[in-house]
Amino acid sequence: MKIDSKKGFTLIELLVVIAIIGILAAVIIASLNTARGKSRDAKRLADMKQLQIALELYKNDYGSYPSSSGWRGNCATYGGYPTTGATGYIPGLAPTYISVLPLDPKPISNTGCYLYQSNSTGTDYMLLVHATVEGIVPTSVMRPIWIGQPNGANSYAFYTAGAAGL
Repeated sequence: MKIDSKKGFTLIELLVVIAIIGILAAVIIASLNTARGKSRDAKRLADMKQLQIALELYKNDYGSYPSSSGWRGNCATYGGYPTTGATGYIPGLAPTYISVLPLDPKPISNTGCYLYQSNSTGTDYMLLVHATVEGIVPTSVMRPIWIGQPNGANSYAFYTAGAAGL
């Protein structure tokens, strides 16, 4: 009886296995990046909802929303306002009504940030997720921003009924 002393894999078999592993890794990495983007979008939605609640609490106490002159944001393009105190990008909201004003988890550009604007009387406001949204957010949740506002394909807004003209 003859015993075969050649046990193991051939070079072609090893290359095929390595190629299959590489393809699977590429698919997994692409799926992971998509999931990360959706996760950041979910955080942005949660941030906007928390800001809406804090704004309503503020209005309940003071009878109007915090006043601002023009767009205020935490990014340099829109003033680089802090996330708390009377000089925050939403003046006077943090730390009383929300512990700290949220920051975008991953701004896409230097101008990507959360923005706030109110009318001069404080009866209406608009919150804007500007140049940061990575996915498609359903319009039932946030409204796409229109021409005339700080716009971009990745900008969405929450606003009161009378704020459409801000």
